[in-house]
Amino acid sequence: MNRLSLLLYLFCFSTLVGCYDRIELEQQSYVIAIGIDKTDEEGLVDVTFQIANPEVGSTPGGGGEGEEPKETVTLTGTDIISATTTANAFVSKELKLDHTKAIVISEELARSGEFLRVIQAATRTNQIRRGVQIIVTKEPAQEFLNNNKPKMETRPHKYYQLMLNRASEIGIIPDADVHRFFQITEGDADLFLAPYATTEIEEQKKGTTEDDYIAGNVPQQGGSSSQFMGSAVLKEGTMIDVLNGAETRIALTLDNTIELTDIYSTYKDPIKPKYRVAGSFGKKRNTEVNIDYKKNGTTKIDILVPFELEIFSVPSLVDYSRNEKNKEILRKSIEDELEENAKVLIKKSQEEYGSEPFYWSLYVRDNFKTVKEYEQADWNKKIFPTAEINIEYHLIKLEFGKAIDDTKLNEVRD
Repeated sequence: MNRLSLLLYLFCFSTLVGCYDRIELEQQSYVIAIGIDKTDEEGLVDVTFQIANPEVGSTPGGGGEGEEPKETVTLTGTDIISATTTANAFVSKELKLDHTKAIVISEELARSGEFLRVIQAATRTNQIRRGVQIIVTKEPAQEFLNNNKPKMETRPHKYYQLMLNRASEIGIIPDADVHRFFQITEGDADLFLAPYATTEIEEQKKGTTEDDYIAGNVPQQGGSSSQFMGSAVLKEGTMIDVLNGAETRIALTLDNTIELTDIYSTYKDPIKPKYRVAGSFGKKRNTEVNIDYKKNGTTKIDILVPFELEIFSVPSLVDYSRNEKNKEILRKSIEDELEENAKVLIKKSQEEYGSEPFYWSLYVRDNFKTVKEYEQADWNKKIFPTAEINIEYHLIKLEFGKAIDDTKLNEVRD
């Protein structure tokens, strides 16, 4: 009996070892980006897979010499998952989605109201990670992926990772992963912001500031034709508008669920208005959101945004660093400018959108005992659009970098 048990144990252990289910690297195709476009047929979409070649650029002097770093293929299907199986009719390797960095959707699909139905597959499979970023493109997603040819980074997975991470850190696009999309959309209270991108460069518009643009009209000469700037506004899974870079930054600074590192921006020079001062905006404290909810009256919302600013460029050469009077004028001017811009966006959210992209619904929920009571109060249709909102920016720390004095231009030119 003991010998039989021992043999049985040895047999069981033998099934746990070995490499019988191993898949070699050259047998797999890693999808880095997925594009989804609307078609003329109801229930069908065009799915584009941008597939990375893992043998190119992985190691110096390694395999893959002379091969393309990526391949882009398009086919028609009902959803993302079933399309991966169909793609193997002309893709020799097994498609893997667990390394996907971005899901790219065309503006046409986003505005049609069909995107929510198509993206549902991402919640039912473990192949697509919840951290995959959602990007909305002006042109069809297929064209964007085919025309997106970075100059400095040939490895497609690194390009999307670096581009999206850095652009979201400085606030010109939002952080918009699949998990956040469903969290906000299913909450049915707030607006979801997704990065807006394009490879179609239009006539370059002259904006008053460096971030007063959307993708496609950012002034540039040379480099990649891909531009990421601004955000697509989605309400209940459907795109309703586009925010430029400046509006996107305001929205992100008012949202405590978003982490920002360093926002470099310019502000009007209050003493010499034809110039602008440049500085690094920092928010080390959360925005204070106080909501005085009135069931049968007007709800009052008070917002306080504490922030720090380090000025690193004063082209007018006005002495703001040591002259306390000038420093106070600059402080007040920056606070007023930020408050005015925020008020414009809040008014737009109330009157045009009927909801907000700041995730403020989190702070009104304490006023309700049950989810049913909260849903009946209806944040985005009854409370927020009619609320009285007061916003204040408070500059708690103003610095001027390592140099105290600027170059005295009159002495240099004397």
